[in-house]
Amino acid sequence: MTDQELVERAFAMLERSYVPYSHFPVGAALECGDGTVFTGCNVENAAYGSTICAERTALVKAVSEGHRDDFVRLAVVGRSEDYCWPCGACRQMLYEFAPDLTLLVARGDHTFVKLPLAELLPHGFGPKSLSQSE
Repeated sequence: MTDQELVERAFAMLERSYVPYSHFPVGAALECGDGTVFTGCNVENAAYGSTICAERTALVKAVSEGHRDDFVRLAVVGRSEDYCWPCGACRQMLYEFAPDLTLLVARGDHTFVKLPLAELLPHGFGPKSLSQSE
């Protein structure tokens, strides 16, 4: 699958977003090492803290299906003129499972930039951060 094809899979999720409050749909498509793709959309809630982002939706779907350490690329898209960057909570969740993940971050016109997650979350805190020396 090409980068653009993965981005288009994420764009297909915009229609499934539930965004009655922000009116800002986001779609995501997470590719695993075996080629499996898990998609997600943002789902808002009147209790705003209960809202879940598209990136985390895709990640949780993948983890619930047995994928844990084989994430390769994630496309994140929106309809805005600017790129649809993952929020801090999503960056942290992604780092937990895939610190070497490649991101494809798109604008509404379907153009995207490609960069490593480490560029968005340098010096991330993950499982290795919890190891203690004696």
